[in-house]
Amino acid sequence: MQSENRLFDDFVKMVNGFAGTVAGMGREAESSTREKMREWIGGMDFVGRDEFEAVKAMAAAARDENEALKGRIAALEAQAAGVAAGAKRASKPKTNPEPKP
Repeated sequence: MQSENRLFDDFVKMVNGFAGTVAGMGREAESSTREKMREWIGGMDFVGRDEFEAVKAMAAAARDENEALKGRIAALEAQAAGVAAGAKRASKPKTNPEPKP
């Protein structure tokens, strides 16, 4: 009876050891896969989140500046149109009656 118990105990120890080995292999495979993925993604020149946010903020600032400049251009064009219209009025010759001889 003692021998059967000992055989069973040895079998349980062997199965536990095998389970630990398989778990260790799984952790090692996961770690290796993560490292390979990091190398692969790192080689693809992706930008980081902080770089993306910085460029996004720069684009928003440029868009705002563009809108402000559009307003200034429109105001200058209106001003130039007013000056041109005034110049046309000033350049029209006055109709003077011909001098009497």
